[in-house]
Amino acid sequence: MDERDLLAERFEAQRGQLRTVAYRMLGSLSEADDAVQEAWLRLGRVDTGKVDNLASWLRRVVTRICLDMLRSRKSRRENLTGQQVLDRALDTVERSDPEDEALLADSVSRALLVVLDTLQPSERVAFVLHDMFAVPFDEIAPIVERTPVATKKLASRARRKVQGTPVVPAAELARQRQVVSAFLAAARAGDLTGILAVLAPGVVRRADPAALPPSAAAELHGSRAVAEGTVALARRSQFAELALVNGAVGLVVAPRGQLLAALAFTIDDDKIAEYEVIADPVRLQQLHLAVVD
Repeated sequence: MDERDLLAERFEAQRGQLRTVAYRMLGSLSEADDAVQEAWLRLGRVDTGKVDNLASWLRRVVTRICLDMLRSRKSRRENLTGQQVLDRALDTVERSDPEDEALLADSVSRALLVVLDTLQPSERVAFVLHDMFAVPFDEIAPIVERTPVATKKLASRARRKVQGTPVVPAAELARQRQVVSAFLAAARAGDLTGILAVLAPGVVRRADPAALPPSAAAELHGSRAVAEGTVALARRSQFAELALVNGAVGLVVAPRGQLLAALAFTIDDDKIAEYEVIADPVRLQQLHLAVVD
């Protein structure tokens, strides 16, 4: 085996871990694979005899590539209109494969990907490396061009955003979670009876036009109408997960981690009295989203 083959073998031994790191950084398998491939190309241009720890070196290179990609992505998004953002999310729904979605959900939750996507690039890098992969801050600091102390603050700020701040006591939050979980399970199954069981008789559902098929009513009243409307949109519920929406338990609809809509609920006496489907890109950006513990 020549030197190049040996290097390729050592790289392949690290590929899985590098892909995992890159996916959590980027939230996209295709972009993660691109980052890993770029790391391989860069490895071919260095004197590996001077690399003391190949695994650490590769992780550092992949992270820097991901950081550049996140910064570029943020810049592109700032130049997109709200409609362009929505069109991309809807296109993601159409392209999503159920088996791929299941694999991604097992890897990292859609809700977490949505929340990570709200972080600044440096915050995301610091949080992912430290909190998900236990990389010390003194190793992360050169990547994000901060001191170790400043890098620790980046991760701490990101952690607070990811965890969010509930607006109700823990016991009430647990009740909300139980009701919304039951609603989601029934919606995914297209179970009309199960949906009706968690709706108040006079429930109201309001939805942004962007969340609905053409000619669908933006506002529905009464448990039967709301339940039937929920069943009609059962496919999208396959991409939904629990999240904190403005401090209360709600749902985010996020195929491949790309936020399409958020559902905010009003719950009285363990029944859903009202809920709103928010899909307008401007309104989505104004929400405070976090992961449910």
